[in-house]
Amino acid sequence: MCGRYALFSDPEDLAAEFGLDDASYEATYNAAPSEELSVLLDDDPAAFSTARWGLVPSWSEGPKAGPDPINARAETLTERRLFAEAYRERRCLVPADGFYEWAETGDSKQPYFVTRADGRPLLLAGLWETWTPEQKQTGLGEFGSGGPSRDAEPMRSFTVVTTEPNDFLADYHHRMAVVLDPEAGERWLSADDPSDLLEPSDVELQAWPVSQAVNNPANDRPELVESVA
Repeated sequence: MCGRYALFSDPEDLAAEFGLDDASYEATYNAAPSEELSVLLDDDPAAFSTARWGLVPSWSEGPKAGPDPINARAETLTERRLFAEAYRERRCLVPADGFYEWAETGDSKQPYFVTRADGRPLLLAGLWETWTPEQKQTGLGEFGSGGPSRDAEPMRSFTVVTTEPNDFLADYHHRMAVVLDPEAGERWLSADDPSDLLEPSDVELQAWPVSQAVNNPANDRPELVESVA
């Protein structure tokens, strides 16, 4: 699965890598669920948008009212109500310099940072939704009518699609994010049926052990991606 990742590349490098007009974004070394993060949406793929990690469908009662999944299994995208409509109509790409996986080491788990072997940033396949809370009346006004509350703001959210691991990732976890190159990323956003992209990635990856400090989402600093003995 993908439960934490990092994005910290120079914006100019990201713009060149992914063909963006605007790559302005806020770097993170420990992107965690429920945070507002940078994504590329199918309706605006030339610049970063922000979305909350943890999918909240439009028909949901709101964040935390349901599962708010951070991952979506590729094998059931068309079967589950949570994902089916977004898979058809609202796909996104999640840029990352790497992601974290935790491997069993006896009675504990060791975090590893996984990146492309060539050092280039990754694109992870995702789905997105917009949820709008019901307008709540704030009380009676001068003429007896209430007004909408200020908290009735639409909320955009996303989830990362996962699949079976490739041979490399199988040593770390039984699932992996769907990793795409830029050309495949364009197809993911625009194709009527991108199901052929949901296979384990053949991109060459590398991984190294990192500090247990990444376990705490409050920690967000460059040292988190550095190798430890």
